[in-house]
Amino acid sequence: MKSTAPDEGAAGPRRRPATKGAGPRGFVPPQPGIALRRVLSRGYGAADLRADLLAGAVVGVVALPLSMALAIAVGAPPQHGLYTAIVAGAVIALAGGSRVQVSGPTAAFVAILAPVVARYGLGGLLLATSMAGVLLVGFGLARLGRLIEFVPEPVTRGFTAGIAVVIATLQLKDFLGLSVAHLPEHYLDRVAALAGALPTLRWQDTAVGFLTLGLLILVPRWTKRVPAPLVALTVATLGALLATRLLSGFSVETIESRFSYELGGETLRGIPRLPPLLHWPWTFPGADGAPLVLSLELVRELIPAAFAIAVLGAIESLLSAVVADAMVSGKHDPDEELMAQGLGNLVVPFFGGFAATGAIARTATNVRAGARSPLAAVFHAVTVLLAVLLFAPALGYLPMASLAALLLVVAWNMSEAHHALRSLSRAPKSDTAVLLTCLVLTVVFDMVVAVVVGFVLAALLFMRRMAEVSGIEMVPETERLDRAHLPPGVLVYEVAGPLFFGAAVKAMSVLERVPSDVQAVLLDLRAAPALDATAISSLDLAVDRLRRRGIKVVLAGLQPQPFRALVKAGWRNRPGEVLLRRSYSRALEALATSRERPPSS
Repeated sequence: MKSTAPDEGAAGPRRRPATKGAGPRGFVPPQPGIALRRVLSRGYGAADLRADLLAGAVVGVVALPLSMALAIAVGAPPQHGLYTAIVAGAVIALAGGSRVQVSGPTAAFVAILAPVVARYGLGGLLLATSMAGVLLVGFGLARLGRLIEFVPEPVTRGFTAGIAVVIATLQLKDFLGLSVAHLPEHYLDRVAALAGALPTLRWQDTAVGFLTLGLLILVPRWTKRVPAPLVALTVATLGALLATRLLSGFSVETIESRFSYELGGETLRGIPRLPPLLHWPWTFPGADGAPLVLSLELVRELIPAAFAIAVLGAIESLLSAVVADAMVSGKHDPDEELMAQGLGNLVVPFFGGFAATGAIARTATNVRAGARSPLAAVFHAVTVLLAVLLFAPALGYLPMASLAALLLVVAWNMSEAHHALRSLSRAPKSDTAVLLTCLVLTVVFDMVVAVVVGFVLAALLFMRRMAEVSGIEMVPETERLDRAHLPPGVLVYEVAGPLFFGAAVKAMSVLERVPSDVQAVLLDLRAAPALDATAISSLDLAVDRLRRRGIKVVLAGLQPQPFRALVKAGWRNRPGEVLLRRSYSRALEALATSRERPPSS
């Protein structure tokens, strides 16, 4: 399957610039709406407004069916996806730190949100979203925006591909028109349930699904001026309506046939022609259909889900912002973007919306459509709102199989299969192991387990690599004579790489093999950028053993961090024991000019 539609994911925010009026210790006060204020301060004219209006309309058309499809995928009525795009899309754009990013419901959340809906209902989902918003605001205030740089690429590729597999699997039910009373929570059980339901396949839904899928793939090859979802879903909907009237027994499941809502004491079908209205999140139904009962116990149970939503929302939004930066040659403020994402997720549940984050596909569409400022994302939200108010009855005719086909394309693009396969063939075996581990754990368990295990595994592999390249080697006598006229009985050891708990003990063990006729050891630390507590303890032990044998130790060429660490550890309080020098040349001179015990520095 191939499509030119962009995928959902990217990386690497910048350092937050110093700001006039910053508080003590470099604290920078929050600056909500910094991206919009920067654009307006440079001048914003009628041409910019027209460009943003057009871009917002195009993105709104793309977001309309996708928002409904994503809501259905997580187990919520489709209008809640629309409310997410409207409220979160506008709030995050106005408060954010990225000039052209568009936020809303995204495919990445499906794997996290679907189990929450199954256990706690729509009310639990909205409450968890609001809690995640609080966490995201905290991430922004703590200036954690740069931490995205520390997420290893195999981890992000692994869990993203795993989420894509989960999304694609969830769509098979509607795409094939299968009759499944309840999809189990665990992936393997879902696959078994879908396989058992294959005899109930309905050819009508399958035909409409394949028609939509084909158009979604082919339309971008014919033209890029018109959004492929607009063409594909319109043709599929009209084709299904025409076939229903002309062919006896032909019928497909639609939004209108599956979903209903209460209004004025009446039960109506499809999507309500209403704007997002203010509600307490916990007044929406739980898993049993009754309103949630807000309690401390419920909040405690939802904390893991809220944390997962916040972490994934932070990663996705900052990756999307980086992609946007590359497309417009701009810079985003990662901390303000995290705060904006937090505000959006905190507010949107009070209007019936659920978790939102930066959407790469919609952001890329926004840029290609000519967006100039965050107002384009606001106009995208207005476009979705107008569609709900004006065309809600028509949206009810959308076939469920067509929405499933749309998410299949999203899942394919999100998986970045070609990049993943290239990584598997070119990357080191350790990175391949991390990627596959995260993929499998995301599919079999969930994204939280995958990310935690992926981080730990990547960290352990990194430490092993550092331990392999770090160490201490004795410099050959010929090289030592080239460096300086050292007195007899002096050995020079070079320390290569950082010394930390994964490498320090092994490296320092080399000093245990110093011959007995040696009078002094010079440790060349110019290539050691860092020492940790374990390295200092190991160095302490090694130096104590040498001192008891009457061998002096000189530390030379210390870089700033090791020098500060050793001074803090009290090495300057050892007069006559160790010559602690920052200058390598001075240490050589001290050894070359005198065989007496060197003075402490």
